[in-house]
Amino acid sequence: MTAPEEERRVQEAVRRHARTRAFAEAEDVISAVLSDPRVQEARTRVGAAETEFGMELQARLQPFQDRYDRAVAEGDADRLTEVCAGKHGRWGRICVLPDGHETSMEEPHWGRSSEGRPIAWVGSAPDGW
Repeated sequence: MTAPEEERRVQEAVRRHARTRAFAEAEDVISAVLSDPRVQEARTRVGAAETEFGMELQARLQPFQDRYDRAVAEGDADRLTEVCAGKHGRWGRICVLPDGHETSMEEPHWGRSSEGRPIAWVGSAPDGW
């Protein structure tokens, strides 16, 4: 191995180590923030409000859930591409409203939680919630 190749190999190893350490430190900070009792209390309140709001909107927005369920069952890719991009599968949330609903219908994201309860949310689903 030539000296420049060795230098490049060492630099890559140092970069990998620095990146790994930075991610580990970030995870520690995020864990500390999320474990704060005030943050947990806020998360609980937000979750309750999203569920309550989802229940309030259910009667009006259930047809969108039904249409989405049919499209999934039938494998209707065309219909599924018309659905909002607000798919937060990591959190068990898939918005079933039409794409652009935030402006055209002035509605929040709406769908079902991973537990099957109606849920409404604004913006992105929060990380780790």
